[in-house]
Amino acid sequence: MNNADVEKICQMTHTITKLDTRFFDLEGKTHVQFVNHVIPVVLDPPESEYVPLMESLQQQPSDHFYHHTNNFGLEYISVGVWEKQTFQGCLLIGPFVSNISIFDLIKDKISENRIPISERKQLEQFYQALLVLSDTECESIGTMVINLCEHRLVHTKQAVSPLPKPTIKDPLSTMSIEENVEIIEQRYQQQNQLMHAISKGDKEAVNHLVNYNSPILAFSDRIPGSPIRSSKNISFTTNTLFRLAAERSGVHPVYLHNISERFAILIERTTTIPKLQKLNVLMANEYCDLVITHATGHYSQIVKKAVDYIQLHLGEYLTLKHIAEQIHVNPSHLSRKFKEETKMTVTDFINQKRVEEAKLYLRRGSISITDIAFMIGYNDLNYFSKVFKKWTSLTPSQYTKGEHGEDG
Repeated sequence: MNNADVEKICQMTHTITKLDTRFFDLEGKTHVQFVNHVIPVVLDPPESEYVPLMESLQQQPSDHFYHHTNNFGLEYISVGVWEKQTFQGCLLIGPFVSNISIFDLIKDKISENRIPISERKQLEQFYQALLVLSDTECESIGTMVINLCEHRLVHTKQAVSPLPKPTIKDPLSTMSIEENVEIIEQRYQQQNQLMHAISKGDKEAVNHLVNYNSPILAFSDRIPGSPIRSSKNISFTTNTLFRLAAERSGVHPVYLHNISERFAILIERTTTIPKLQKLNVLMANEYCDLVITHATGHYSQIVKKAVDYIQLHLGEYLTLKHIAEQIHVNPSHLSRKFKEETKMTVTDFINQKRVEEAKLYLRRGSISITDIAFMIGYNDLNYFSKVFKKWTSLTPSQYTKGEHGEDG
């Protein structure tokens, strides 16, 4: 199979499946790739890791494919490319997941692979943006790609239909000017109310405003003849508005970028208007959660910088002096302002946030208490246990055994 045919097969596979598609040669080097995802550095294996996969494919008949999962729970389909019974390389299709419990999956993978706790949020959002495929879908993709590789590729041309397209009457044209103005005004009024609710982290108000009958989600046919494209464009705009609302509350740009990018990918992949409406509801709620967890807009600039730095470097070395150096302020001044605005010392704030992270891992039960302490920034297990008990009235062991009641 020549290079042009391999590239065309990769392009078609990527277009149809919406999955990243790459072609690797016998040495594991990438020659062709069509990708949507930028895989986080901590999850991206070196190309040499694909050599064993290549060797395994060579031992199989040309009508076989692999569905495999790597150490980080990322799943791939691989198909051998042959030319007159000579193995040339393989197509790698993915990543995707088949486990819909994404939050549980990422917790396990961070624990198993000792990934820094500070990168958890970014990784969660990366996993959540992946397609979820069933076994039947995986088998269909493998079968399709094998058949593309097994047969001579026919380059086709599209014929244009001479039949006229039916004219669809625009429902807005039947409205009176007064009715149209009223709907537009109502939509913008609710949009502003929703942005205000998100900026305050008010989930009750958010869920009251965002429902399937809301004018905010009433998609219009702004691109005649392409309602799904119109709806996606409005969803992209909604994503931007929600990001701006969260930004007003002082959420750090790192968190805003990650969530905005993830929903942009999910919007583009959505294929029906009802699914887009559900996605908009989810999007509103997740931006609201982001504000509840990471908003710092009510703090002064100095305290905001300190809180942002702590939350982004929670698993690293943190002291008052170190944080003050990083944000270029006097330690004594920072200490005074921080206590005044948060009602906590810098040390207490750090410990509280670390205990919150520790709870997430202790509930999973898949990693030792010693490892959890190390991951969230404690080198001394006894000190971690002392801090944990101060904030929860329980030791880490008691918490793990389910003695946390409603807190769990």
